[in-house]
Amino acid sequence: MSATLTAYRLLHRRLPRIVPASADRFWMDFSTGGWANRCMPLRIANQAGWMLLNDADFEVIWSGKPQVSALQILFAKGQHSPWVSSNFGYGIITWEIPYLFRTPPGYNLLARGPANIIKDGVAPIEGLIETDWSTSSFTMNWKVTRPFKSIKFQKDEAVCMLVPQKRGELEEFAPEMRNLESYAELEARYKHWLEARRAWVKEQKNAAPPRDGHAPHQGHYARGTTTMGEQAAQHQSKLALQPFVEVEPAILEPVKDTPVGAAEGFWPRLKRRLHVG
Repeated sequence: MSATLTAYRLLHRRLPRIVPASADRFWMDFSTGGWANRCMPLRIANQAGWMLLNDADFEVIWSGKPQVSALQILFAKGQHSPWVSSNFGYGIITWEIPYLFRTPPGYNLLARGPANIIKDGVAPIEGLIETDWSTSSFTMNWKVTRPFKSIKFQKDEAVCMLVPQKRGELEEFAPEMRNLESYAELEARYKHWLEARRAWVKEQKNAAPPRDGHAPHQGHYARGTTTMGEQAAQHQSKLALQPFVEVEPAILEPVKDTPVGAAEGFWPRLKRRLHVG
């Protein structure tokens, strides 16, 4: 049975795109020569949500002071985003998200940093929102951690990962600590894996270097089997999240885009649109 995740547009001008998260990461392909792509848990985590994409090239520089003005946002020539600002101070970059999200009853929406995307000098700040009842929009924020460092964000770079979570599910777990020896069946399977792993590592050390520079890997987990050949009852080798479908077209607005350098803030524009304030 499918569940609906709805993004209601708050404005009808240029909005940041939301797409299913990809399994690929630049650093996995190039920094490791593709070796990291053999890690199935890593690739599954990469895909576990929808990505909100940045809509303009820009760089930020923070002086290290707490004032809002201490963070400079410098857009690339000819580009601008009305959704990016220094709103809270303390070196925090804010993305206003111009959508009001609705999840099924009992589901929250985790707005987190994109899984396994690493940026030097800046870190995402995550939030968990009760989007089955709240009538407020929310922001995605990143905290600069290295003053005076120029940090670049590119157009179409993921800046927020949206992950629905069932409310109360984590609290249903009753964590406990035990000795492996008390679970004889699991202990036997673990020892079989450990012995097989040690034998395989020894074999690889004595083998000739691989021609492509990449040592082979056992791959039992990726196939969903134990080293004893037992097949998992349930196993996922990839995720296939559905994209957001344009059920209703955006309403065309006669208002022209604000020129670069004279941007009107998100909230003033929204209030003007709603005729409040």
